[in-house]
Amino acid sequence: MRAKAPFVIRTVLTDNGKEFTDRFCATGEREPTGQHRFDRRCAQHGIEHRLIKPKHPQTNGMIERFNGRVAEVLKSTTFISARHLETTLQQYRHLYNQYIPQKNLGHVTPVDKLKEYYRVKPELFQKKNLLIIRDPTAMNETVDGEGVGP
Repeated sequence: MRAKAPFVIRTVLTDNGKEFTDRFCATGEREPTGQHRFDRRCAQHGIEHRLIKPKHPQTNGMIERFNGRVAEVLKSTTFISARHLETTLQQYRHLYNQYIPQKNLGHVTPVDKLKEYYRVKPELFQKKNLLIIRDPTAMNETVDGEGVGP
């Protein structure tokens, strides 16, 4: 993920799932040890790992809403192939990031918020070489999965 992100990841905020932390054990809550595999991986890359407050799901609201929307797309569509599923999810991601304003981002889209961050703190972003490929199924050029014309 770090290599793919167009920005420098300094902090990651996760829920308290066992895939992210050892905060909870059979005897209840405890201080995270920092030795969980996810913690070690973050430390290896100089990324601070923060955990949301237990039993505070509103902190995770944006991702939960996104997952709910994706679930609706999956429930309402009959896919004819794995490629159809992949294309549908890529198109939804594009729609979500480019056209759906988010309340917690000040009623702007995720892409517009990233552009705003770039204007204010360009040093947080990584320069990348873009690979342009021909997508024969859509008959248009793509840059990292985003359409750029016929």
